[in-house]
Amino acid sequence: MKDESVSLPVATATATGPLPATAAGADVPAQPRAGRAPAPRPPAAAGRPPRHIVFVAWRDLANPRAGGSEILVDRLAEGMIARGDRVTLLCGGRTGERPYQVIRSGGSYTQFLRAPLKYRRNLSDCDLVVEVCNGMPFFTPLWARRPMLCLVNHVHTELWEVRFPPALAALGRYTESVLMPRAHRKNLFLTVSSSTAAALTDIGVRQDQIRQVCNGVEQPQPLTPRSPEPMFLALGRLEDYKRIDLLLRLWERVRHVVGGQLVIAGDGPERARIEALAGPGVVVTGRVSEEEKHRLLCSAWMLLHPAMIEGWGIVIVEAAIRGTPGIGFDVPGLRDSVVHGETGVLVRSEGQFASAWASLALDHRTREALGRAARERALRLHWSAAVEGFADVADEAVARAASSRQKQ
Repeated sequence: MKDESVSLPVATATATGPLPATAAGADVPAQPRAGRAPAPRPPAAAGRPPRHIVFVAWRDLANPRAGGSEILVDRLAEGMIARGDRVTLLCGGRTGERPYQVIRSGGSYTQFLRAPLKYRRNLSDCDLVVEVCNGMPFFTPLWARRPMLCLVNHVHTELWEVRFPPALAALGRYTESVLMPRAHRKNLFLTVSSSTAAALTDIGVRQDQIRQVCNGVEQPQPLTPRSPEPMFLALGRLEDYKRIDLLLRLWERVRHVVGGQLVIAGDGPERARIEALAGPGVVVTGRVSEEEKHRLLCSAWMLLHPAMIEGWGIVIVEAAIRGTPGIGFDVPGLRDSVVHGETGVLVRSEGQFASAWASLALDHRTREALGRAARERALRLHWSAAVEGFADVADEAVARAASSRQKQ
């Protein structure tokens, strides 16, 4: 197989890569192992009365199209409740039962018109509004006169042309890259990766506005056995920008060398096309339970993630905490969740992807070393630290708003 080569790490790799920062440019200290959220503490211990925090977001975690952004909001909301605050999620589409209040504001697109009405009717006395901007903004500064924070998982610059016709793509890109930063020019921005922090500065957000927290990862159940035969896993929502079709093309190049099975687990708008393209040795499972997801992540020899962009790549660290290294492209988000040569491999071309895939499949010692280092690093990522970081930024946003009112 004649492919571009990619340098692979030696078997002595360790988890020394940088972790995300609580503020742009700052390091995250190692934390003791913790669960999904910090232990409850009385509001008095925090030195302030309880607050009512409203997240204005596109989706609830119950939405079939939910992903990393929805997981992040859910964990932050649960964590703030554990600290004694009240939380409401204002979103569109399908919703589910949560330990915090969820108010449905319409469908996927009507919510952008109905959210201001729902807010004014039910939520205008809140203490902090967190706009979760996933491409198309809600422009909350225009209709919510409360302290505010803009949470951005990733900037969609490259995705507009993939998802929409040219005219709509140009409008979407202009709205996200020009109008959204202007609307939030007085507010703090919060993100989960250095890649997104850099992308925000590229669209005009000042560096002194940007804060950063680290995503967490769930502590898994006891690990189940690794597959004795080669098994490679792609896991997540089947969207166009995840580029699973590219993975199927590469599988045809490597399967004669590596053998085994390629398992594609997940559902989404691309599923029918992926099933039609799947050739020998490919299994498309559809959506899987948490128990089956755990088994697959433990069983896989490596996680394959060919996405063109991510905010962070939470599935990468879900695999990592089970000792499964990942291969992905050197793109925003993945270059934050994968430490190249230590916890996985990042590549710049399709040829390098195929080469790394085949090489790691045949090199058990290096693959196992990457998996050990990936797990060590993932064990340092805790939702409790993310909640603490968010709470600090929320305090800062409220204080900035109070200071601004005093100056007027």
